[in-house]
Amino acid sequence: MKGYVILISVVAALGGLLFGFDTAVISGTINFIQPYFGLSEMELGWTVSSLLFGCIAGVFIAGKAGDHYGRKKVLMLAALLFFISAIGSASANALIYFLIARILGGLAVGVASILSPMYIAELAPAKYRGSLVSLNQLAIVIGILVAFFSNYLLVDSGINNWRWMLLVMAAPAVLLFFSLFLVPESPRWLVARQRNDEALAVLIKTTGEDSAPSELLQIEETLKIHQESVFTDLLAPKIRPLLFIGIILAVFQQITGINTIMYYAPKIFANVGDSNGTALLQTIAIGCTNVVFTLIAMAMIDRFGRKLMLILGSAGMMFMLLGLSALYFMKQTSGIMVLVFILGYIACFSASLGPAVWVVIAELFPNRLRSKGMSVTIVTLWIACTLVTITFPIMLKKLSGGITFFIFAVICLANLLYVWRYVPETKGKTLEELEHQFTK
Repeated sequence: MKGYVILISVVAALGGLLFGFDTAVISGTINFIQPYFGLSEMELGWTVSSLLFGCIAGVFIAGKAGDHYGRKKVLMLAALLFFISAIGSASANALIYFLIARILGGLAVGVASILSPMYIAELAPAKYRGSLVSLNQLAIVIGILVAFFSNYLLVDSGINNWRWMLLVMAAPAVLLFFSLFLVPESPRWLVARQRNDEALAVLIKTTGEDSAPSELLQIEETLKIHQESVFTDLLAPKIRPLLFIGIILAVFQQITGINTIMYYAPKIFANVGDSNGTALLQTIAIGCTNVVFTLIAMAMIDRFGRKLMLILGSAGMMFMLLGLSALYFMKQTSGIMVLVFILGYIACFSASLGPAVWVVIAELFPNRLRSKGMSVTIVTLWIACTLVTITFPIMLKKLSGGITFFIFAVICLANLLYVWRYVPETKGKTLEELEHQFTK
């Protein structure tokens, strides 16, 4: 039973792997596509963020389509979009075609960012849900590491090196598509479609024969009223506070600066004097740190809870960003010192905000509103990510690294205070128990 749930989670998390790869692979191409397409700093910001505009649309597509067609089928669509994006961006000779391909990839990332953690959360037993949903975050950071590593290996492959970097994504896209034939549909989606016998069969395989009937009754109870929900239901008095928590956590996860590091790490290292090859090698260290501390988070999240991890991680990120800011102010920006503070920041993020925010977002909303609540929440996440991605190269140039990283440190402090005051603990309870707790 446990092995079957892990298999399901691994397959779903392949969407997260593609999510991570597609968002990070652009970092290795920046120093090559900028001169190839003749981009200014502002144009570079818009080009890098083009994927994120697709993400925003993809989240809305995922929420509605996931409710109508099921989680599996829409994830299969995402796999096809990843494949098309890889081929299209790698073969683009004009900026417009490059942007279109990246936006299609963004649609796929948006779908994966909502449906992969939602699907895992709806299938995972309560005892292991935090770890299994975190498996999606692990897949994301593995995807980031694979992107960094493949970028480094391909940097000396000639004038078309950036094309090969982007093409690599086609292989895991094919793997995700065919792997989805091996897994079942979400039992909670099946109940919402009055396919209770099929839902029971899935629950027997995932939670055990003894507990499956009672869990099915709990799911039926939460879904028996208002089978079809609308977005305005999220503004109901008992739901609105949950929506605000999800939105604010999602925004904080991004505006604390994580994707400025993931997207622009080679540019940051190049700015302090490192060669392109050395800068890409240093990004591999970032990717490895990301993976190691995400594994640590997976081991801790169901034991110590989401809230404590978010608080401690925010504090650690703040101190690392303050150190990075101080280096810039003191003009001591040697490559090794910058790398040390960036790795410390990545470690703190990967052990806290990285996985924990996705887990909490997947747990907050009632069954009948989960897809819509996650859609709104994750759209705000991608909007925040887009704004930070567009503005970071401009901030780095106009404000200097010292002021830029100090601003991110202050935002980390604000996140810490918000989590301490407002975010509830969700570990160890079924989704139906959390629904009763939050909406009673």
